[in-house]
Amino acid sequence: MTEQTLGRLAEESWERFGDYDAVYYEGVWHRRLALAERARRICGGFVAAGVRPGDRVAVMMATSPEVSIVYQALWAAGAVVTPIVFLVGVDELRHILTDSGAVAVVTSPELVETVRHAVPENVRIFLDAEELEREPEHGPVTVDPGDLAALMYTGGTTGRAKGVQLSHRGLWQTAKDAYTMSHQEGLNRAIVPVPLSHAYGLIISVAEMHATERQQAVLMRWFEPKAFLALAAEQRAQFGTVVPSMLQMLLAEPLEEHPLPDLAFLTCGAAPLGRETLAEFERRMPGTQILEGYGMTETSAVTTFNPPGRRRIGSVGLPLPGYAITIRDDSGEAVEPGDVGEICIRGESLMIGYWGGLDSPVVDGELRTGDIGCMDDDGYLYVVDRKKDLIIRGGFNVFPRDVEDALNRHPDVVLSGVVGRPDPQHGEEVVAFVQVRPGAEVSADTLITWARDRVGRVKYPREVHFVDTIPVTSVLKIDRKQLRTRL
Repeated sequence: MTEQTLGRLAEESWERFGDYDAVYYEGVWHRRLALAERARRICGGFVAAGVRPGDRVAVMMATSPEVSIVYQALWAAGAVVTPIVFLVGVDELRHILTDSGAVAVVTSPELVETVRHAVPENVRIFLDAEELEREPEHGPVTVDPGDLAALMYTGGTTGRAKGVQLSHRGLWQTAKDAYTMSHQEGLNRAIVPVPLSHAYGLIISVAEMHATERQQAVLMRWFEPKAFLALAAEQRAQFGTVVPSMLQMLLAEPLEEHPLPDLAFLTCGAAPLGRETLAEFERRMPGTQILEGYGMTETSAVTTFNPPGRRRIGSVGLPLPGYAITIRDDSGEAVEPGDVGEICIRGESLMIGYWGGLDSPVVDGELRTGDIGCMDDDGYLYVVDRKKDLIIRGGFNVFPRDVEDALNRHPDVVLSGVVGRPDPQHGEEVVAFVQVRPGAEVSADTLITWARDRVGRVKYPREVHFVDTIPVTSVLKIDRKQLRTRL
C-alpha cells in the first residue's frame, strides 16, 4: 500500500482477503464483498446527487454496518466525512451543520426528526443510505493524501464545538500504527460497542482496513452491559473496544456468571481509567486484560497505547511510531523523566487545524494539549490531570458553556456555572450551580429536564445546586475553581 488515501485503502482491503462473513449486527452476518458493493453504489449515489470532492457530508447514525460503508463511500467520492454523535441536541447539531457548511446529512430513522429540526435550508437528508444505493457503482476519485478526509467536532473549555480538520494521510498513518501496535496474531474477532461516529470509533473503522488477517466485527447499536456480555459470549469475541464508563457498568453485573474465555483483551480510551476499576475488572474477569491508550481528536484519535505483553498499569502506554511526546513546564522547557508538565505532541498525523481559521494549539509543529502528565525513563506516558475545564463524561466531551447557555435561557435563572466532579462510572459527572431570580420556585428536576431538552442526553447536568450568587473572577468570568471546592 503506497497511496495514503482512504478511498483507495478501502479498495485494497476488499481485494486483500476476498469474501467472508465480516460484520455481525443484530442477528445477521454481512458478507465483506456485499458491503464493498454497497459502498461503491453509495459512492455512485453521492456523485449523482452532486456531492463533489471537498464537500462536507454529515453522518449522524446509530452504529450499524451502514456507518462504515457510508464513510468509505464518501472518501471514495472525495468528500469530507463529518461524523456527529447521535446523542447531540438540536442546537448543537444546527451549529455543526451550519459551521461546517455541510451539503447533506445521512441519518437513521430514529434520528431523522432531530435532523429535520436542525437542518439548514438546502441541506439534503438521506435516510439510511437507501436512496443512495440505487445508483451504479463508482470507484474512488483522485485525491491528494494531504486533502481533508474528516471534519470532527470537538471543543475546548468554552464556546461552541470546533471542527478539527484531519487529512487522509493522518488518519491512514495513525490507523496503521494503531493496528500494528495492538494486533495479536490469531485474534481477529472484535466486539465494538463504541459509537462509530466518535473519534475512537472512526479510527477503529480505518484501522480495520489495514488488517493483515481476516477481521470480523460484532457491532452493537449502543452499549448495554447485559447485552455486551451475552453477545461477547455468543459470538466468542476475542477482543473489544471500551471506554471507562462501560467497564464500570460491567462491574455492576454478575461477571462471574458470564465467563468469556475467548476474550483476551479490551482496549480502553477516551477518558481516564482508575487503577481500582482496572484491577477489579481483571480480578473478576480472569484472562481478559485492559490495555489503555490516550489520544485526542486533534491527534487523529490515538497517540499512545500499551502494547500487548508490554503494558504498564497506570500508564496510557508508549507513543505510536509516528508521534513524539515532550513534557514541558510552564515556561515551555522540556522536563526530566518523572517530572510533571504539559503533554506536548509532535507528528505528521496532527490535525491540519481548526475549521474556519480558529486559533490552533499547534505551535511550531507541536500540539499543546492542555493535559498534564509525565513520562518514565522508558517512554511510557502517565496522564495526571487536565488543565482545562472540559468535562469528559463517558468518553464524550461536555463543554460547560454549552450547558450554562441552556440553563441561562430559563426564565427563572440569573446565572449558572457548570463543572465536573469525579465519578466512578462515567469518569466525570456534570454538576450545575444555579442562581435563580428572587421569589422563583423552580426545582432542580425542572432545570435538569430543561437542560436535557436543549443540550442532549450526554451533556445535561445530573445535579443542580442552588446558590445565592455565582462566584466570578476579577475579569468577571465564572470562577469554576471556586465552584469545584463546593463539591
